[in-house]
Amino acid sequence: MLNLFTTQQPYPSRRSMTYARNGMVATSQPLASQAGRDVLAQGGNAVDAAIAAAAVLTVVEPTSCGIGGDAFALVWLQAVNQGRGELLGLNASGGAPRRLTLDAVTAAGHRTMPEHGWLPVTVPGTPAAWSALAQRYGRLDFARLLAPAIDIARHGFPVSPVVATLWQRAAAHFTTVLNEPSTRPWFDGFTLQGRAPRAGELYRNPEQAATLEALAASQAESFYQGALAEQIDAFSQQTGGMLRGDDLADYSVQWVQPISVDYRGYRVWEIPPNGQGLVALQALKIMEGFGVPEHRDHPDVLHRQLEALKLAYSDGFAHITDPRFMRTSVAALLDDDYIRQRRALISVTALDPQPGQPQAGGTVYLATADCEGNSVSFIQSNYHGFGSGVVVPGTGIALHNRGHSFSLDPHHANALAPGKQPMHTIIPGFLSVGDTPLGPFGVMGGFMQPQGHLQVMMNLIDFGLNPQAALDAPRWQWVGGRRIGLEHAYPIYLAQAMAERGHQVGIACDSLSYGRGQIILRDPDSGVYCGGTEPRADASIAVL
Repeated sequence: MLNLFTTQQPYPSRRSMTYARNGMVATSQPLASQAGRDVLAQGGNAVDAAIAAAAVLTVVEPTSCGIGGDAFALVWLQAVNQGRGELLGLNASGGAPRRLTLDAVTAAGHRTMPEHGWLPVTVPGTPAAWSALAQRYGRLDFARLLAPAIDIARHGFPVSPVVATLWQRAAAHFTTVLNEPSTRPWFDGFTLQGRAPRAGELYRNPEQAATLEALAASQAESFYQGALAEQIDAFSQQTGGMLRGDDLADYSVQWVQPISVDYRGYRVWEIPPNGQGLVALQALKIMEGFGVPEHRDHPDVLHRQLEALKLAYSDGFAHITDPRFMRTSVAALLDDDYIRQRRALISVTALDPQPGQPQAGGTVYLATADCEGNSVSFIQSNYHGFGSGVVVPGTGIALHNRGHSFSLDPHHANALAPGKQPMHTIIPGFLSVGDTPLGPFGVMGGFMQPQGHLQVMMNLIDFGLNPQAALDAPRWQWVGGRRIGLEHAYPIYLAQAMAERGHQVGIACDSLSYGRGQIILRDPDSGVYCGGTEPRADASIAVL
C-alpha cells in the first residue's frame, strides 16, 4: 500500500521559479494561495487577495497565526499619487491593556514577562487589519473575502506536514505548561481529544467558522465592540485577565510611512518601529560598506554578515519599542557616521555585541500581486506558535502573547506600560529600484526575520540568485552572544572557518527555526511576475 501520509523527505526538494502575467499569490499553505488566486479571478485586487489568504491561514496554519494576533502590511498601489504609485504601511499591532501595569506583573512574582496566560496578551489587531485594508483599498465585499476561510473551517481540511509537526510540538509543550483556567480551553478547541492532528488528517473548527462569519457580517466590528468583544471581556474577567471591552473598543490601526535604505542601487523598505525592520536595514547598511562580496560562501562574507546582524540586533533590543516611547530615532540609528562606527567594530574575531550610543535624533507571511501592478506584503502572527495558550471558549480565538516582548526593567525603552505597543518581531518587506516597484518579500519566524531579510536581499542583489534560489539557499542564524546556527547544507569548511574566528557553531538538521519566506518580484520591462516560495514550509504559489 502507498504511504501517502508520511512526513519524511529523505531527498532535498527542487522547486522551479514560478512566472505569471496577471497575478500571483504566494503563501505557506496551498489552500490560502488558492483562496487568494480565486479572489483575483473574481475581479478582486491584490489587497482583496491578501485578506482572503490571510483569513484562510488562521484556519489552516493556527500554529503560527490566528484571529487573536497582530498584523503588519506594506501595500504598493499603482494608480495613486498622480499615477506614480505609492507604498503605504499598516501597523495593526495592539497595546497593553490599560489595567496591565508593570507593578501588577512584578507584584505577581514575575521578574520577566511570562509567556503564557493572560499577562502577555495585548490588544489583537489582525481583524482590524483585514477590515482597514478592505475598506480603504479593497474592491470586493468583505464577506466574500472571508467566505473561503469560513468554508474550510466548517468542513475541514487535511493538515499539512510542517503544520502537523508544529502542532504536535505545541501540544507536547502545552501539556506541561498550561495549567491555568484561562488556558484549559486550548485543549478543547485545538486538539482531537487531547492530541494534535496528524499530517493528512482532517481537522474542523466550526467555532472558528462561526467567529469568522461574525467578523464577515460586521466588517470585523464584532471583535472590538460587539458580541465577540463581550465574550472576550467576560472570559478575561472570569479567569483573571486584564483585557477588557474598553481596551478593544478603543483600538484602531495605524497607517505609517515605511522606512528604507539604499542598498547597491536598490531600495529596501520595512515597517518602522515598533517593528524590528530597522534591524535588517541597519545590518544592510553595515554590509554595504564592505563592498560587493566575492561570492556567497566566502568565510569573510559569512563572518561579516553575522557580525553586522549582531550589532544591528543589539541596537534593536536596546532601542526599538512603541515609537511614542523611543529615546533614539530611526534616523540616528541609520545615520551614516553611526553606521561607520558600528562597522569599525567588526574584526576577524567574533564579538559579543553591545548596543551603541547614537546621537538622539512560531508567524505567517504572504505576498500578493495583481494584473494592475498592485502588490501586498502581509504578515500576521500569534508570536509563539499558538500564542498565550488562552482560547476564548466557543470562539476558536487563540490570543497571542506579544506582550512577552516587554521588559520589566522600568528604565528600559521597551518597559511595559498600559497602552504601549511592545517591540514587534513581524516585519513585511518590499523592494524597489528608484521609483520603480519590484515587489514584496518576507521571511517569517520570530527573531529570525531580520536575519532572513538580510540574507535574502543579499542573495538577490549581491549573489544574483533568482527569488526561488534566494529562498532555497541554506541560512545561518545568530542565537545569542557568540552562538550561531548553520543549516546542514552549508559547506563544512564554512563551519570550521567560523569556529576558528570565535563563533560557537551549531549545525541544524531541523530547519523549522530558520524562517519561511515568500517573494514576488515584477520585471519592470515585461510586467511578468517572478515568484519564489519557501521549501521549509508547506508553501505554494497560485497564479492567474
